[in-house]
Amino acid sequence: MNQKLLENLRKITEEESAILRGNSNVQKELYTSKKEFVVDNAKLLEKGRLIDIRPHTRFVHFPRHRHNYVEMVYMCSGTTTHLINDMDRVVLRPGDLLFLSQTTVHEILPAKKEDIAVNFIILPEFFDRALTMFERDNVLRSFLISILSQDTSQISYLHLATKDILPIQNLIENMLWTLIDKKPDTNTINQVTMGLVFMNLSVFAESIIPKYPGSYEQDMIFRILKYIETHYKTGTLTDISAMIKLPDYQVSRMLKKYTGHSFKELLQQQRLQQSVYLLSQTNLSVEAIMNAVGYHNSSFFYRIFHDKYGCSPAEHRKNNSSRPTSL
Repeated sequence: MNQKLLENLRKITEEESAILRGNSNVQKELYTSKKEFVVDNAKLLEKGRLIDIRPHTRFVHFPRHRHNYVEMVYMCSGTTTHLINDMDRVVLRPGDLLFLSQTTVHEILPAKKEDIAVNFIILPEFFDRALTMFERDNVLRSFLISILSQDTSQISYLHLATKDILPIQNLIENMLWTLIDKKPDTNTINQVTMGLVFMNLSVFAESIIPKYPGSYEQDMIFRILKYIETHYKTGTLTDISAMIKLPDYQVSRMLKKYTGHSFKELLQQQRLQQSVYLLSQTNLSVEAIMNAVGYHNSSFFYRIFHDKYGCSPAEHRKNNSSRPTSL
């Protein structure tokens, strides 16, 4: 990390000075005015801002809490240990990213002076532009949407080890500089930068999901969703269960727990998303697209397509087509 930026983030804050003078507890009034410890974006964000940063408070145990915003933690140096949803213990190392939804229960063990983490305080609407930068749905986009959701059935956090992905490191540092300088009219720049972060995360997704105690189910869900993304045409629950060495019922239970959908429903979603992509980007006939995504019953395909999008495939192509090219 850039040393000038690191020195800026290393500075002892007023809150940390009070802790070092003997104040052994986090000053909750800095974070919330409610009895329940829900860190309030109104306390941390200037009015009208969608995103800001604050260095993580060191030298003290940060007690169990939630946030009424999406938090992204970036580990600059050293380590921090996070207890998530009263079950998972996540250790962040330099270059790691941790996304936390508004439903996540979060606790942080004391950090030392050189354990420097930055908390990004982000309102959900900040991500609108970033999510549109994905060409189509994929595994990471599904994870990010679940993190933005307040539905407790969804995966509530995502830990990514990005230390060796230089483009991501550069993009995060660019956002840090912009937010530290507080220059006007940079909201669009930061939204586009976050979109580029997500696009790079998507490219490197398989190599940046770390293996750590408590990550088993998250890793399994990622592998199942990746399988559905790449095997939507012929994929079966039996095949993925055999691949990850789990019984069908356990795979089904995990999917329902973390996504709210069955394997069959997720497979159908992926097939329909792929059919929409092919309708807008190619000159393939509707019948060819139907076969390409794994459907062989045209009546069934037309019915579920209309149920999902409220129109026929031909109407969808007419209303949403880009400049198609033949395949």
